[in-house]
Amino acid sequence: MKTAVGSRFRKAAGTGLLMSTSLLALAAWSNPALAQQAAPQGSAPGSAQTSALDDLQEIVVTGTHIKGQDAQSVGNIQSLSIEDIQAAAPLSVGDLLQALPSVGVSLNSNGTQGTSFGVSSINLRYLGSAEGSGNRTLVLVDGHRWVNAVGGRGFRDFVDLNTIPVGLVDTMEVLKDGASAIYGADAIAGVVNIHLVRDFEGVRANVQSGISSNGDGRSVSADMTAGVKLGRGTLLFSADLVDILPIYTQDRDLTRVALTAPTSPPISPRGLYNLPGVSSSTLTRIAGTDGTSTSNFRAAALPGDYFNTLVQGRDATGPSTRYGTFLRYTTDITDSVSGHVEFLYNHRRSAQLYSPFLLDVNGGQGITMPANQAYNIFGKAFSGSSFRLRRYLDDVGDRQNVQEVNTWRADAGLEGKVDLWGTWNWDAFVSYSRNEATFDSANNVDYDHLALALGSPTRCAATAGCVPLNIFGKITPQMANYIRYNAHDEDGVSQTSAEFNLSRSLFTLPAGDVMAAAGASYRREYGYDTPDAVVNATPVYVTGLTRTSAATRNPTSGSYDTKEAYAEFDIPLLRDLPAIYKLDVDGALRYSNYSTYGGNTTKKAGVAYRPVEDLLFRGSYSEGFRAPSILELDQGGRNTQFQAVDPCNGGGKGLAGCAGVPTSYSQYNYGNGLINGSTGGNPNLKPETSRTDSVGLAYTPAWAKGASATVDYFAIEVDDAISSQTAQQILTSCANTGGSACSLLQRDATTGQVLNVLQAVSNFSKIKEKGVDVSLGYTFDSGFGIVTTGVNASRLLQFDNYIPQPDGSILRQELAGHSDQPRATYPYWKGQASLRWNQDDEGPWSAGWKARYIGTSRDIPNNAVNGGRIPAIVYQDVQVGYNFRDLYTRVTLGVDNIFNVQPPASAANNPINFDMYTYDVRGTYLYMRLQFRM
Repeated sequence: MKTAVGSRFRKAAGTGLLMSTSLLALAAWSNPALAQQAAPQGSAPGSAQTSALDDLQEIVVTGTHIKGQDAQSVGNIQSLSIEDIQAAAPLSVGDLLQALPSVGVSLNSNGTQGTSFGVSSINLRYLGSAEGSGNRTLVLVDGHRWVNAVGGRGFRDFVDLNTIPVGLVDTMEVLKDGASAIYGADAIAGVVNIHLVRDFEGVRANVQSGISSNGDGRSVSADMTAGVKLGRGTLLFSADLVDILPIYTQDRDLTRVALTAPTSPPISPRGLYNLPGVSSSTLTRIAGTDGTSTSNFRAAALPGDYFNTLVQGRDATGPSTRYGTFLRYTTDITDSVSGHVEFLYNHRRSAQLYSPFLLDVNGGQGITMPANQAYNIFGKAFSGSSFRLRRYLDDVGDRQNVQEVNTWRADAGLEGKVDLWGTWNWDAFVSYSRNEATFDSANNVDYDHLALALGSPTRCAATAGCVPLNIFGKITPQMANYIRYNAHDEDGVSQTSAEFNLSRSLFTLPAGDVMAAAGASYRREYGYDTPDAVVNATPVYVTGLTRTSAATRNPTSGSYDTKEAYAEFDIPLLRDLPAIYKLDVDGALRYSNYSTYGGNTTKKAGVAYRPVEDLLFRGSYSEGFRAPSILELDQGGRNTQFQAVDPCNGGGKGLAGCAGVPTSYSQYNYGNGLINGSTGGNPNLKPETSRTDSVGLAYTPAWAKGASATVDYFAIEVDDAISSQTAQQILTSCANTGGSACSLLQRDATTGQVLNVLQAVSNFSKIKEKGVDVSLGYTFDSGFGIVTTGVNASRLLQFDNYIPQPDGSILRQELAGHSDQPRATYPYWKGQASLRWNQDDEGPWSAGWKARYIGTSRDIPNNAVNGGRIPAIVYQDVQVGYNFRDLYTRVTLGVDNIFNVQPPASAANNPINFDMYTYDVRGTYLYMRLQFRM
């Protein structure tokens, strides 16, 4: 099965290479009129054209609706230029954003463990409410909200960055401050505003291909953008493609073998069998035998019986293919009014490959085997809970999830100026977006068919298609086809929005103009999830089991709408006085009314003080909120599996909540350590609220032109946080206290195995976070080229969850500096450094170096893997480029992770052995990029 999956995506890779070549050829075959407009040698080829409004309009920075505001005064904003983007050689928008020091654990598009399923998210300040979630970070594209993600066994309540065309991104701004009063819900941690290319005239194309030093993880990306002047307007068209092949766990030392091994007989393809009346021991089939004789079996387990499930076809990073198109037409309707209309389509196909299903059933669940079953070589009837069958079903095939996601978006708007008792800037837009997905899950087991295939020969013969199963020996393709089930789910979301904004100077004070902005908006969100009907059907022949081994859940459907209005102002209080070069205050107020719970008001106030022109002190207070999402309100109950460490392994060593758990118990004897669980929505949720306080300074010395430095302190408090305790939290709390958390667990009374962990969302916790951001930058002419240097770092001072306990106490869970939960690393320090050199306008050469630092953190205490400590690591990337000006072509060669730094081992992330949402398993990665401009 692994070969089939690999060949499927290798075929897609060939298609991707063909398409990328075609895009480059299309760019080269440009309209002669466009060629005549090509930029002259020595200037930047491909340039943005000006419109009739450009001399009237001012820039609006992220964090305000008021035009012409100073970005430093608005708040703690990190900007990524087109040069930053090109230096990163990204395959997705997520590649750019997730490397920022202020970004916490985020889903990446190739993660195969956890809940990624091909989705890429942005989780500022680690504040997402669930694993890698970005639902407390607002994502805007050209200032407009983006539609939420789908394709992950149901829809999501945050944006999938893979639906945004990375080849069309011009700049990005990350506002690391609460902004609900400016933009509405979800901006608790901050705002990411992605600016696409606008009013481009000419042709440009990029083709990039890369591969790891291990010869795997091959990627191809290509994009082409063309713009042409049509009368008073500009028509822009873009197409893009990204194709990535997988990396398998057996191809990396760290992921080849699970760090925590089973301590009792493991499940293997030869099986484990408890057969009452035959043997009091657990039996296994002897290696090299076919299971046709009772002499083929012996008691388990000898050393050779232990089995590594990771080698059996599992992705360390999964394959994906994305392609899309974008079309925008902008025009000056009059000298004071412009308009635009744009359309986007994006398609993603992603997959995750897992080891074959680990069958573990017993007679108490309705599984019986009569003496005359065709392959019952023991000649005895088996039933009852002491009859147990465990087998690794490699003959059924590797399990595989495949997502197909389609994104559509249409946006139309107007903007302009009008003179009516002064000059008003205004803009309005309407947009409709839709994400639809299918989720196919292959090589599950149909338990009803399993019961029929093992049961009465008469009943099997009378059932259409039934094939008796040889559970003790070779499972033929016909047998596998009968017990196999491939599930098909469908889900989707849509977003309809409209907004109108006004801004103007109200009046003039001695220190300057008093500026104001106001606006109103309407938005409707809708989502649905239709799981496979057979997966959710009630089984007929088994009890205590679902119909199939695929994760079950109930259908979900819901919607809400919101109406909002806001006002914003900026007041210059003092200027050009002793020790006061400039003193401004600003504020914002927003009212939001949701159909699900009613209305709420959020406020923001800030001050910007410059004692001298070079030095700025800034501070702000902001309130935030996040409305309960459709998922949190209406999600149908679902069965799932969690990756967690059970403290009761080995009997729990006297822990209060482990009483009665046998010392022989180890979770790793059941499904390689995964914990069965269930989740669901809660219609009684209320909004989360937050408060963010920040103070900082920015220094841009006149004596060192091109230099800058900023330091910002932030403190965030989130109340009524919507979340469920993680499976790890529930297991740990129960084990340590023996309290109410144990009511969320169901254990097998005999073996101690965790049968279910219930995660239910509620407004039950509080979050407190504090930290410091630091940035340094300097751009200067070295005499032999332009040098740009930069350092960005983030220090996490505190990140605490406060969880109420039944006795009225509050459990404080410290996360800063910890990584003792799966895919949840919170290092104290994260940082970036960069150095770029560009030869002057007459020189073709450029070079760059980047480093990314992830600091130390604490793993599960005193574990044998790393002694409880995750070490700090540094990734370093280099690239060099040459511009063939006569050919309008630039060639860049790059190496990411040049020293082949491997991710640190983590006991909390068994069996993949590292936090794949924080660290890179790819290793050294080499790439070449061709850029064509005309």
